[in-house]
Amino acid sequence: MTGKTAIVGNGDGIMVFKAAGVATFPAENEKKARDILRKIAKEYQIIFLTEDLAKPLTEFLKRFDEAPYPVVVSIPSGESEGYGMEVLKSAMERALGVDILFNKD
Repeated sequence: MTGKTAIVGNGDGIMVFKAAGVATFPAENEKKARDILRKIAKEYQIIFLTEDLAKPLTEFLKRFDEAPYPVVVSIPSGESEGYGMEVLKSAMERALGVDILFNKD
């Protein structure tokens, strides 16, 4: 694994990542995103996936939790519904046993 980073998403918004050296993979729907993820999973260590595509692929994305790489990270897209933050919160609680980022106490 070479430590390469990619983003899979819907729309032109992902193109800004190209300037930072992130490989971009446009996907207009969840079927296309799933196909792309299958193809790039062995080549990229970190894969960002826009929230609008990650949410319908929740069950499919669980397979990536079983291996250390790639790390698939949901990021907000357009009108964020908070799905990405919920996934992050769940992962933190699973890894650490506590909610250190979002605990208001």
